[in-house]
Amino acid sequence: MDDLRALIEMIAKALVDKPEAVSVRETEGEKTTIIELRVAPDDLGKVIGKKGRTAGSMRTILIAAGTKLGKRCVLEILE
Repeated sequence: MDDLRALIEMIAKALVDKPEAVSVRETEGEKTTIIELRVAPDDLGKVIGKKGRTAGSMRTILIAAGTKLGKRCVLEILE
């Protein structure tokens, strides 16, 4: 499951101005993997995007990659 964490980290670092502030934590449950993304407060808008489109796209990519691995995944963007 490190692949999913690395995928989200790579996408987030490409979007933000301060890639060193990107932090991704993975929590595995029985049926669901929760991936928590933290970025610098100034970069939060870039990760979420207009009307949440960027965040929605990241969630779609994560769900597709997780499905391929047979795992349900959820992306949480934390302030």
